[in-house]
Amino acid sequence: MNFPRVAIVVLNWNGRDDTLDCLASLSRLDYPAYEVVVVDNCSCDDSAIIIHAAYPHVTLITTGDNLGYVGGNNVGLEHAKAIGADYALLLNNDTEVAPNFLSLLVETAEENPAVGIVGPMIYYFDHPDVIWSAGGGIDWGQGNTWMMGLNEEDQGQFGKKPRPVDFVTGCALLVKMSLVEHVGLLDPRFFAYYEETEWCVRTARAGFKILHVPQAKIWHKISPAVREASPQVHYYMTRNRLLFLKLAGAGTMAWLGTLFSCGRTLLSWTLKPRWRHKAAQRQAMVQAIVDYARGRFGKVEITES
Repeated sequence: MNFPRVAIVVLNWNGRDDTLDCLASLSRLDYPAYEVVVVDNCSCDDSAIIIHAAYPHVTLITTGDNLGYVGGNNVGLEHAKAIGADYALLLNNDTEVAPNFLSLLVETAEENPAVGIVGPMIYYFDHPDVIWSAGGGIDWGQGNTWMMGLNEEDQGQFGKKPRPVDFVTGCALLVKMSLVEHVGLLDPRFFAYYEETEWCVRTARAGFKILHVPQAKIWHKISPAVREASPQVHYYMTRNRLLFLKLAGAGTMAWLGTLFSCGRTLLSWTLKPRWRHKAAQRQAMVQAIVDYARGRFGKVEITES
C-alpha cells in the first residue's frame, strides 16, 4: 500500500524542552510515511544543538532570525515542497499527540479530493479531557472568530465523524501540498495569529473543504492566563483581526462589530479601576490599531511605557 508522504513541521523558538517532548510523542506515531522537520526561529537557548543531538535523524532548519509563526512555517512548507511531500502538518512544539492521530487525519483527507485542510481535536495538556479546540467558527456578522468547544469537557458532543468547520487552528493543521500550490503560502503580513484563519478562508473560497476530525487527538500546553496577560498577544490579535477582515472582504457589520468590541475593551480598561493592571495591554491594542491604519505589518516591536 502506498501511503501519502507527510512532512511534519515543528516550529521552535526558545522552546527546547517542549520541542523535545513533542518529538518524543511523534516518534510513537503509527503512520509509516512521514518526515519531521524542526524549523528553529533563531533561538538563543541552544535549542538547535540540543534537539539535533537528541534527534539526529530529524531535519533541522535554522532560519537565522525570528520569522514568527508565519515565516517559520513557510520555511517548513517550502521544505515540504522541495522533498515532494503530499501533505504538510503544521504542529505547535508545545503539543503531544496520540499515536494514531496522523493516520486518522490523512485517511480523512484522502477520502475526498475536495478536502484541503483537516485538523484534530485539541485538548488542554493539564486537563486532558477538556477541549481547547474542536475547529473554529467565524461570525461574519460581528467579525468574530472562536474556538468551538472551548473549555468544554469532551462527552462526545462533536460525534465521531469528520465535520466541516470554518477553520482549524494552526496549532495542528494538515494541508494538502497541492492546495498550497493552488492558494499559496501563509501571508507574511500576519507574523503570528489569524494567519491560519485567513488561509482557511482562502482555501474555502477556492472550493476546498476544511474538516475537523474528532477522533484524532492531541494535547496542547497552552495557558490562557499567560496569553491574556501578554501585550504581544493583544497587539497581534488586534492588528491581525483588522487585517483578516480586510483581506477577507468582510462587510460593514463585521467592521462595526469589531470596532465596537475593540472600543468597548479599551474604554473599560481605561476607566474601570479594576482594570488598571491592563495598561500595557491597552497600549498594545492602541498601537495595533494605529499600525493597521498606517499599513505596518509583519514583525513589530511592542512599545512599552
